[in-house]
Amino acid sequence: QKYLCSNCNNILKKALQTLCGHRYCSACLAWIVRNNKNAICQKCKEEDPNTLSEESLLAEERAFGDAAINKEISELRVHCVTLGCSWSGIMKDFEEHQSLCEYALIPCHTGCGHVVMRRKLADHLENGCVNNVTVCQQCQCILASSEYQEHSCEGSLCKEQKPVQTETASKEKSHSTSWTNKDGCRFSEVGCAFRGSKEKMKEHEKSAVGAHMLLLLQHMRQLKGALCSAATAAQGCTPQAELNVNKNKLHVFENIVAVLNKEVESSNLEILAFRRQSELDQNMIRGLELKIAELHRCLTQKDAGLSSLHKSLLFSEQASYDGIFLWKITDVGRKLQDSVTGRTVGLYSPAFYTAKYGYKVCLRVYLNGDGTGKGTHMSLFFVVMKGDYDALLPWPFRHKVTFMLLDQNNREHVIDAFRPDLSSASFQRPVTEMNVASGCPMFLPLSKLQSPKHAYVKEDTLFLKCIIE
Repeated sequence: QKYLCSNCNNILKKALQTLCGHRYCSACLAWIVRNNKNAICQKCKEEDPNTLSEESLLAEERAFGDAAINKEISELRVHCVTLGCSWSGIMKDFEEHQSLCEYALIPCHTGCGHVVMRRKLADHLENGCVNNVTVCQQCQCILASSEYQEHSCEGSLCKEQKPVQTETASKEKSHSTSWTNKDGCRFSEVGCAFRGSKEKMKEHEKSAVGAHMLLLLQHMRQLKGALCSAATAAQGCTPQAELNVNKNKLHVFENIVAVLNKEVESSNLEILAFRRQSELDQNMIRGLELKIAELHRCLTQKDAGLSSLHKSLLFSEQASYDGIFLWKITDVGRKLQDSVTGRTVGLYSPAFYTAKYGYKVCLRVYLNGDGTGKGTHMSLFFVVMKGDYDALLPWPFRHKVTFMLLDQNNREHVIDAFRPDLSSASFQRPVTEMNVASGCPMFLPLSKLQSPKHAYVKEDTLFLKCIIE
């Protein structure tokens, strides 16, 4: 399983490991990031949708090449699954084998539409390809393989006849008219019957290199046979005449080989140009992806900044700077139930100040109680927080603190007060964000909180007040 991509579920290619620990093919990760905004790791979603974190966010710059797993994969023992092929080896040699496998199905390069085994391509070209051409051994007429089956010649008389078309007489006439307006292939000397415009000729020469090579091979076989026959039968032929014939034929071969070399060189140059262009395109795409990633990072930072500003604005709207703070708590029933089940232990109030540049403090309430009041009382505590002006304030904190639970019918407020224990760590200068809370664990019995005689909770809302002298 560790060798499989988290996206395509195939064997990893150029494995990348993300911050969440899952692995992707480099191409798969690039595709996911390019086509999905704020893409989340699918494996993380499958494992536990409730524990998704920032590490599950996918980005190419947040992944790194997994050299160890790539090495393990390259050394895996594998075998070719192509029917009939018995090759086996290691993964790093498999790609080369795929390009050479004799049992692999490949399309015929002449464009005839057939798909054949690589090992049978030569046989297909010679015997079955409708786009391939054959030279008649008797009359040297150039015919397509499909025409060759029905061809009958009259021996040497055919040599002086032009290739006969199998069309009707009227079509033959119109064909011969258009034939004069088209160029012949440079390999017509060895049997290629193709004719066409310059544009068509270029396409033909690129796509028919294999067919041209086969024609050349056939022509060489014919010449070899002719030379052998001439050597045994033509006793009256002078050595000089025979030498001249051979020189002419050799010159033809040299010209053909030169043309083939030029075609191969031209093809190689085109392939090299395509590769360079592809590299340039890939670099451009990579650059654009990096720019998009950078813009995404900037947007994320700006979103975080806006969120922080929004929180600061809310805090400034709710903050008190005179040592008197009124805390409105809504959804009391649900929050009390959460406290009973342990889902939510305690609630913190927004921070407030004893003065403009005074102590920073807050309240903490346990609706189902804490410590000695757990399960029987509502507990209310006072928390000294780390503030911006602590260096200028006297320590320990020594101000009297008064708690109030307001009766919303204004009949009987619950009031409790205490003075700080100056030796307690709760009232020393904070070294962390908050000191240990201190206050009243048995502030109010739960039975009284819910009593219909009082309006401590009204419309599922209660009000707590804190006064610091």
